[in-house]
Amino acid sequence: MAMFKKILVANRGEIACRVFKTAKRLGIGTVAVYSDADRGALHVQMADEAVHIGPSASSESYLVIDKIIEACKKTGADAVHPGYGFLSENRAFQEALVKEGITFIGPESHAIYAMGDKIESKKLAREAGVNTVPGYLGVIKDADEAVKIANEVGYPVMLKASAGGGGKGMRLAWNDTEAREGFISATNEAKSSFGDDRVFVEKFIQEPRHIEIQVIADTFGNTLYLGERECSIQRRHQKVIEEAPSPFLTPELRQQMGEQAVALAKSVNYRSAGTVEFIVGGATGEFYFLEMNTRLQVEHPVTEMVTGLDLVELMIRVAAGEKLPLTQEQVKLTGWAIESRVYAEDPFRNFMPSTGRLTRYLPPAESDNVRVDTGVYEGGEVSMFYDPMIAKLITYGATREEATAQMVEALDAYYIRGVNHNISFLNALMVHPRFHSGELTTNFIAEEFPDGFSAENIVHDEPDLPVVVAAAVNQNFRNRAASMTGQARGLGYTAPAAWKVLIGDREADVSVILHDKGYSVVVDGKPYEVLTRWKRTEPLFVATINNKPVSIQVDREGVYLRLFHRGASFRALVVSPATAALNRHMLEKAPPDLSKFLLSPMPGLLTAVAVKAGDEVKAGEELAVVEAMKMENSLRATQDGVVKEVLAEVGASLVVDQPIIEFE
Repeated sequence: MAMFKKILVANRGEIACRVFKTAKRLGIGTVAVYSDADRGALHVQMADEAVHIGPSASSESYLVIDKIIEACKKTGADAVHPGYGFLSENRAFQEALVKEGITFIGPESHAIYAMGDKIESKKLAREAGVNTVPGYLGVIKDADEAVKIANEVGYPVMLKASAGGGGKGMRLAWNDTEAREGFISATNEAKSSFGDDRVFVEKFIQEPRHIEIQVIADTFGNTLYLGERECSIQRRHQKVIEEAPSPFLTPELRQQMGEQAVALAKSVNYRSAGTVEFIVGGATGEFYFLEMNTRLQVEHPVTEMVTGLDLVELMIRVAAGEKLPLTQEQVKLTGWAIESRVYAEDPFRNFMPSTGRLTRYLPPAESDNVRVDTGVYEGGEVSMFYDPMIAKLITYGATREEATAQMVEALDAYYIRGVNHNISFLNALMVHPRFHSGELTTNFIAEEFPDGFSAENIVHDEPDLPVVVAAAVNQNFRNRAASMTGQARGLGYTAPAAWKVLIGDREADVSVILHDKGYSVVVDGKPYEVLTRWKRTEPLFVATINNKPVSIQVDREGVYLRLFHRGASFRALVVSPATAALNRHMLEKAPPDLSKFLLSPMPGLLTAVAVKAGDEVKAGEELAVVEAMKMENSLRATQDGVVKEVLAEVGASLVVDQPIIEFE
């Protein structure tokens, strides 16, 4: 079979851009499809051709099989890569393409079907000799039966949608009440997201690690495992940080899991790239099959970094009828890679999704050790219609410590404005002692940030650093002002060397002297040598400070400087000693008290209100449910109280901080 002439990517965003890069390198023509919202998207700009496929809602564009096939016919595309999400694991899509003589770059229909159903896939896994989690795989008819089965399996249990994925349709239950509520919520979410409301129950593994095995198979009977990825850092069952290899696995355990993954793939005559996900008991090392994803994973870059393989290229070559170019013995894992998912969301407001225009977008420079997979650009929009991912940031090092240090530096250098983002949170994870020790479980975030994420969670162990940079930046601006005013007779001005830098409650004595290579700064008697070529128009202050490389983001906020470093935000005011005493009068007023209101933490649809005026509520009681991005978010009372008035009706489209309920 000859290599494809033209590949259409039935997807959008960073994964479409990712596939286009490999296709272009292989000399294959590329076709993008796009909705109204994506008319100016990066993936559209990257492709050789682009076809409009409908309105912004994915249900009217990216999920419409006939429109994708029509685009293939219109452009002459002889193959389709589905990316991940959307139609990537849709059996009907694969079959429709084959019927039209178009190659699906992925597995055959029967494998998609067999592995796409969580209940059937577990039965097949058992038959293939793969370890499976104890549980009840039958379909549960109602909440009463869910409670009965949960007691038989033994708490804690996980209720899961059979057709689920991406954390949707999953609820953890520790008792009968949670099992009942969880069944109802998981069923509703599954029906809304997947059109399939079947839910099953399985034992919840404590101290669980989420470790997955990458497999690749051709049509000649060759099936390989390409090592593992540790994906235990999750929030609400959605992965946040991934790495390869896992700090937990031994070579023996890697081989056992790899061989079971291969056995499962072979049992369904698997072709292409796929991932077998396992849950591993951190205390025992026992591992159990979770599911098989019959597509490319979001986190595939970390595997590419440590194996040196291009998974998209292998998928294309296998689909074109070629044999895999290597054997299991030739698969080598070298070094360490970490991926952070950069999202348009506000971690300080319960990770509320953020939408809007990227007014400034400067990703870190790519190199052999830093990779940025993105589908956005400066001036582009983050749309409310799709996943809020901005990019995947991947770093590499010879060791885990080196890869982590690279990630911290790259996150510091990632400059995004116009939408909120989670870089502060990602950096807090990277510098967390428990992450460094490798003691990871899927409960990591819930355990380390039990009250959510806030500025108090950010540990910044270099208190002088923002002071030094604020002083240097201020001196740069002052010297420029001095040179400008000095041009006119009688307006001469020399920037003084002595300043006060005010950050929070700290008032530091600083002296700054400009020299050819940067600045000599003294903070409260401690000297710092700042070597930099920074220019005042650059938002990133890159320097070597006392022989240590540093990247700090700098914004002007009126008379203040806003500095970002290691996930922390510092608001600095640099003033003369004579005016420092007046600064306290410039503090902002405290925000108004909104404790008597239940506010919507995100834009979304109000799907349920559980109380009415006059009701007494207890702390922890569910008050309302807001659906956002196809996930149900339960809003609960934070303290006891009495409902004064319900301010929003079920079915209302809510904006951020819109009052839903007022209390007495």
